[in-house]
Amino acid sequence: MARMEERVLNRAGQSVSVVGLGTWQLGADWGEVRESDAFAVLDAAVESGVTFFDTADVYGDGRSEQLIGRYLRDHADAGVFVATKMGRRADQVPENYTLDNFRAWTDRSRANLGVDTLDLVQLHCPPTPVFSSDAVFDALDTLVAEKRVAAYGVSVETCAEALTAIARPGTASVQIILNPFRRKPLEEVLPAASAAGVGIIARVPLASGLLSGRYTKDTVFAADDHRTYNRHGEAFDQGETFSGVDYETGVEAAAEFSGLAPEGATSAQTALRWILQQPGVTSVIPGARSVAQARANASAASLPPLPRETLDAVRDLYDRRIRGQVHHRW
Repeated sequence: MARMEERVLNRAGQSVSVVGLGTWQLGADWGEVRESDAFAVLDAAVESGVTFFDTADVYGDGRSEQLIGRYLRDHADAGVFVATKMGRRADQVPENYTLDNFRAWTDRSRANLGVDTLDLVQLHCPPTPVFSSDAVFDALDTLVAEKRVAAYGVSVETCAEALTAIARPGTASVQIILNPFRRKPLEEVLPAASAAGVGIIARVPLASGLLSGRYTKDTVFAADDHRTYNRHGEAFDQGETFSGVDYETGVEAAAEFSGLAPEGATSAQTALRWILQQPGVTSVIPGARSVAQARANASAASLPPLPRETLDAVRDLYDRRIRGQVHHRW
């Protein structure tokens, strides 16, 4: 099994691999993934040094959690830290974010994952007022006291939500969209998290695959793939799909980004390496639908740092092509 750099995730001092594995695709919304393929991806990630899986109770309505639970039962010595999320299976109104619901939701995830205590549970992009509710964070503290969860964090849509959560003393981590096409968190969120000892989990790191450089304007995605049905925010926040970038613009910008990849590195690995270089980032969680993808993503951790001229070129690309579409929104 390969060794990978680890960074401290939270105030409790727990460490995770700098490249983790996002497992939305193992549950739903990216087309069908067979169980055998899912287990092969989990295995390849662990063999490549990944010690951090990120899932949610809503991914396949529990399928992703269940697959991870079965995998970990068969690989008890894998040493994997599992973060899950809660809240998106219920109507998205602040009134649903109660202690009773939190207990029920985490009990379901504990059963799916086959554990007594969840390593980390995250509020899954809840309505904005939830982040300002003392009762919500009191309830989360209660989950920790009851040992249903070891720690809690939040997954957010906006930088403003992240800053509100970071100000809460019990918040262990913030999961936020961060990639070369979504740079706004660099301005305030990452410095605030670093100062507070809050972990940053970078999600949607490849802008839903755009930054792999593999797509063209003619690429067709499956009907049950969110890259088909959520391009304009029809099902959930538009920022989750292609980072909120118009698809045609994104394809053109991604082609330019691919030209910045250092020799021997893919466009996707370059994007992951860029994220890992940002001060304050704990882990980046690309998804993978194949063994090759899982291994290639993990290998980004061993790439040398990108030089200053590449970082400057990435900033220039964002300013010219992307900033006007996304910077003011999230």
